[in-house]
Order: sequence, then C-alpha cells, then structure tokens
Amino acid sequence: MDFLRIRFIIDMKYYKYLIILLFISLYSCIGDDIVEDFVEPQLRFITALDTIGIGETIQLQVQFFNNVGSAEDTEVSWSSSNDNIAIISEDGLLWAREKGEVIISATINYEGEALRVEKVIVVDEETIEVPNERIGSLRSTSSYALKGDFVLTSTETGVNLAFSEDYETDDVLPGLYIYLTNNPSTVNDALVIGEVTTFKGVHNYQIDDVAINDYSHVLYFCKPFNVKVGDGVFE
Repeated sequence: MDFLRIRFIIDMKYYKYLIILLFISLYSCIGDDIVEDFVEPQLRFITALDTIGIGETIQLQVQFFNNVGSAEDTEVSWSSSNDNIAIISEDGLLWAREKGEVIISATINYEGEALRVEKVIVVDEETIEVPNERIGSLRSTSSYALKGDFVLTSTETGVNLAFSEDYETDDVLPGLYIYLTNNPSTVNDALVIGEVTTFKGVHNYQIDDVAINDYSHVLYFCKPFNVKVGDGVFE
C-alpha cells in the first residue's frame, strides 16, 4: 500500500513537471507576437514582363489582395499612357505597336476609392523574359533564432524556395512549420510548405502549382500553438 502511494506521488510530480515545461515552452514560443491580421490592401501584377517585341501581344494579369491578405476577384480597368506605343484592351491584352516606353495601369474600385498599380513596359525588337527570381531575408519575431537569405525562382511546375548558408533556426520548437503567405500575421489562407526539418545551412523546397508573384512573404509558425516565430518579405 505504501509502495502504491509513493508511486502515485512520483507520477503526480512527473505530470506536474511536464505541465510546467509545456507552459514555459508555450510562453517562450509566444513571446511578444500578439499582432493584428490587418495588412494594406494591394493590387499586384502577376505577369512578369519588362520588354515586348513589336507586333506581339501578351495577356497581362493582376491580383487584388484585401486587408487580411486574401485574394479577391474584382473588376479591373486597364489603360496605356501612349496608345501609339502599346494598346491594352479592357481585358488586359497588350498589343505592342512601335518602339518606346509605355506605362500600363490597372485600377480597381476598393471601398469607394481607386486602387492602382503601374508597370513600365519597353517595346523593342523582341520580347525579353524577366528573370523570374525574388529574394529576401528572414528575421525572428520571437525569442528563438531565425535568420538567413533566401531566393524564390520559377520552375516548370511552380517555384523553388532556396535558403543560403547563413540560414539558421532553433531545433527546440515543437512543430515549427514554414508557409508562403500574403499576410505575415496569420496562417489563414497561407500555403503550407511543410514542417521544418533543416535547421542550419543550405536547403530548398520545390513548390508546385504556385506562380512567383502569388505570395509576398515566407512565414515561420509554431504550429501546435499557432503563434508566429518569424518571417521574410520577397523583394
């Protein structure tokens, strides 16, 4: 009987210890990351194009992201600063007519105000593809280490996210996951890349069915507690 009582006391102390450790881990993981989900609404060019050849046509596309970073379909008005150089239809089809530079504008109505994005396009002898590459650097927003440069490049099936030699993060976090998102304050509507299994040095992720301009941030979250660890913005 005394043996069972002693065993019960030991077990209770053990579970109490685990609860304390869990609380400490949760508190440390959360840190100061109590933030709001609001982000500035953005209209973004999805089509990567700088130079188009005379006589050629190309379909331009933009995407609107609302004040929580979610994509929304909306009616777009297109315009060209010089129709002699390039004409754009109401559906965004661009036709290059003669050499020169032209500013293509896309405008939507958002909450009673015009939201516009512009892109300078050169009309020349031939179309030149833009290097499909975006770079950035990670930063920690918690008490845990997170740093390193990264580059996002287009592939035949999607994009590749590669981290450089200076990448480093803590391996003590329970359930650390990496995401692509347009709102670095939440994982709502974010694309889950996967659980973090490399904590230092060069590594990469192949992400299919994603375009290079679909997302604005890389995001690291402590998934069991749904709290932010750090992020990095694509330039």
